[in-house]
Amino acid sequence: MRIGRISFISRVMLALLITAEMAAGGQAMAAEPEAKVIPAGSFMRGSGRAQREAAYHMDEVAYGHSRTRAQQWYENEFPYGPEETGGYVILRHLVTNREYQAFVMDTGHPSPDVTSDTWQGYGLIHPFSRTRRHAWQGQQYPQGRADHPVVLVSVADAEAYAQWLSEKTGQPWRLPVEAEWERAARGDDGRWFPWGNEFDAVRLNSHDRGPFDTLPVGHFVEGQSPFGVMDMAGQVFEWTATAAGPGRRIVKGGSWDDKGCGICRAAARHSRPEDLKHILVGFRLVRDLE
Repeated sequence: MRIGRISFISRVMLALLITAEMAAGGQAMAAEPEAKVIPAGSFMRGSGRAQREAAYHMDEVAYGHSRTRAQQWYENEFPYGPEETGGYVILRHLVTNREYQAFVMDTGHPSPDVTSDTWQGYGLIHPFSRTRRHAWQGQQYPQGRADHPVVLVSVADAEAYAQWLSEKTGQPWRLPVEAEWERAARGDDGRWFPWGNEFDAVRLNSHDRGPFDTLPVGHFVEGQSPFGVMDMAGQVFEWTATAAGPGRRIVKGGSWDDKGCGICRAAARHSRPEDLKHILVGFRLVRDLE
């Protein structure tokens, strides 16, 4: 509870500082959001056959069918082995509605939303009516969702927020590349999930225990990664800077809609069109370590 309370206060203070800066004409630098340092070094990336088979089995038990196995969802994962990253700093929490609102109000950037025609064009399973609980009214996020992760944002939206935050803090924020995201999620020892190799539904927001919706960030303290980064399994998928073919990006982490949860493993890879505005996709940012 103490960790969660401190995180909440940090996010509130950031929003207040940015609002005060806006009122003063934008002259002062805003406080940097809460983040964790990942030093330069090596980590164990990807998965082996045993892990992939275990992931398929988890899905089969949860869903009662073998669709992910038949469609070979996990066959594009990197072979298990060491990978190097430089040093970087990563936001401890997903960007929230409260934080994104400061950006929207300061810049006039379009608020998170999607039209019925656009949503139907995506061909997704979720009905359009389900997007309404996440959609903003003007520059106001949905009531009671200040500290939920912002969703219905495209790659361009996330990158615009990163540019704005960079200007406000004087630090060069950006979307993480896939390797940076994966290392922050699983640590250096190659664990499957942020907490270890065994799936534990009480440590994340997935469909296994509900509520089949987003939750305030930082709720699952026991699910944090070895580096202390929160919500890197379940909650919402996260955009990365890594391309997955023309006009597509890798997303990582799984979501509140998933159960099993093979897709929630740090090694799992999934791609989406970069202009997609989905209720299952949000983002966090990184910057290079000075």
